[in-house]
Amino acid sequence: MWRNIASTFLTLLVVVLIGVAIVAAWGRNQYTGPGPSAVAQCVTVARGASLNALSQQMAEQGVISNAYVLRTGADYEGKADQLKFGSYMVPPNASMQQVIEAVTAGGPSTCGVEVVFRVGVRGNRVVMRDINPESGRYEDRLTYDPAADAVPVEVAQAVERPGARLRVAVAEGVTSWQVVEALKAADFMAGETGEVPPEGSLAPDTYEVERGADREALIAQMRASQAAILEAAWEARPFGLPYETPEEALIMASIVEKETGVPEERRMVASVFVNRLEDGMRLQTDPTVIYGVTEGRAVLDRGIRRSELVERTPYNTYVIDGLPPTPIANPGRAAIDAALNPDATEYLYFVADGTGGHAFARTLEEHNANVARWRRIEAERGQATDTPVQTDG
Repeated sequence: MWRNIASTFLTLLVVVLIGVAIVAAWGRNQYTGPGPSAVAQCVTVARGASLNALSQQMAEQGVISNAYVLRTGADYEGKADQLKFGSYMVPPNASMQQVIEAVTAGGPSTCGVEVVFRVGVRGNRVVMRDINPESGRYEDRLTYDPAADAVPVEVAQAVERPGARLRVAVAEGVTSWQVVEALKAADFMAGETGEVPPEGSLAPDTYEVERGADREALIAQMRASQAAILEAAWEARPFGLPYETPEEALIMASIVEKETGVPEERRMVASVFVNRLEDGMRLQTDPTVIYGVTEGRAVLDRGIRRSELVERTPYNTYVIDGLPPTPIANPGRAAIDAALNPDATEYLYFVADGTGGHAFARTLEEHNANVARWRRIEAERGQATDTPVQTDG
């Protein structure tokens, strides 16, 4: 009898083990196999959310097919308690394993409503964007001018929404004063800005923030980022550049930033000014004159006057020798790189060529021909000015 009982027990045990193996294999296939959603979906993890609540939420959304399998798989991988607050775009047919990776990886939110405060040289714009579920990409919904328009109700509601992505995008070439004034107008932030930081010390970039983020802390982050960028570029600089300090390189980078918006030209523009410094010539660059007039607090929406070109200010490089005393804007990483890695050229002059770029010249004779060509283009456009641009030295 005992032999029969033992045989039956072993048989049942084998059946149970086979059943467990089948269930485990089924669960693993469910966990790693394609998910049920045919389109990209946004999954929002609320602050303090539990995996149990999130798994039920995703099952109801149709992102996953089985909440229990997801919880079991996440627990097996040791990720059940690693949820990160935010909104995450889950691609079509994402497996439960991919979903868990997305909601535990952290980093910037990748979906939901996005509100971007763009700090620009010629003004600021706020753009609200959201995800197109078909493409999984952000699309602009509305744009407004924070200086002239009331905050749209949609934007005010979006900022309050859990998981909303808030960003501050600082353009290359803005001044420190412009950044500070813009942050004062960013009403989803809090706190004071403090004094205007030194010119050139803020890194143009896009910064992820949360609602109520401290303005002064964001400025400190911008300063730390710019300092790190400049330090790395300075350490990797080639031998023989005419800069004694990283600050001088930053001044040059700001001039390069303001002189051209064409990425391919930055190193050539830098070479012109480096060549001029090495030859003992004055830089004679209009953006420095403009900074001396505006002090970085406005855009000069007119030509430079003759009286301004001859007035002796610390920033008038038609009058002073060498570099101005400070940067004239906040240069981006590419302009800093150009200032510390200029092209090897013999160019000493450049002038606009009518296409958005510049015509470069080695001699004053070549340059004057380029200037005459540019004046003809200006006249044809009805934009003739009396402002010389790199015409003598």
